[in-house]
Amino acid sequence: MQALSELSQNVQILLQRYEALQQENASLRLESERQRQELIRTHGELMELQKQNRRLATANAMTNAETNEEATKRINALIAQVDRAIDVLNR
Repeated sequence: MQALSELSQNVQILLQRYEALQQENASLRLESERQRQELIRTHGELMELQKQNRRLATANAMTNAETNEEATKRINALIAQVDRAIDVLNR
């Protein structure tokens, strides 16, 4: 009789543990889904930031190119002035 009582008690403990594991499993599944959604959102943000970075790099390259053109024009103008000054001095 005592063995039957112990068996019944063990079955009750197993059922309680099973129920606790089921609840933990459900909780972990919800957390996993939340993490998956967060990963998807973060990936989308990353992709958008990469697009912005490429646009800014392109804009920066264009700005630098314009600045380089302006610098080249100024250098050419200065060279022309120096050449004229040399011509005046040689006369």
